[in-house]
Amino acid sequence: MTPPESSRPTELAGLPAWLYPLGFWVAVTLLALGVLVPRLALLGVVGVAAVPVLAAVWVAVGAWRRDRRLSLAALAALGGLAVVFVVKGFLPGS
Repeated sequence: MTPPESSRPTELAGLPAWLYPLGFWVAVTLLALGVLVPRLALLGVVGVAAVPVLAAVWVAVGAWRRDRRLSLAALAALGGLAVVFVVKGFLPGS
């Protein structure tokens, strides 16, 4: 007999089940409020971008003892994102 669904981890990476839904709804709320208060729209966009970064940091730190390869992959993803921002700074007009 298998255990109930609620007792099993939701993802292999050890991400909490609430991370993406909470990030999504916070960002959607800020974007919707951005229609009335335009400054909040920027916060909504930043929130949408921050959720995957937060997830990668969570995996890199949380899975370090359990699965170093997974943590290194998360750190490589964060490093790739940093490279994109650095290279973007070299492009004209950005």
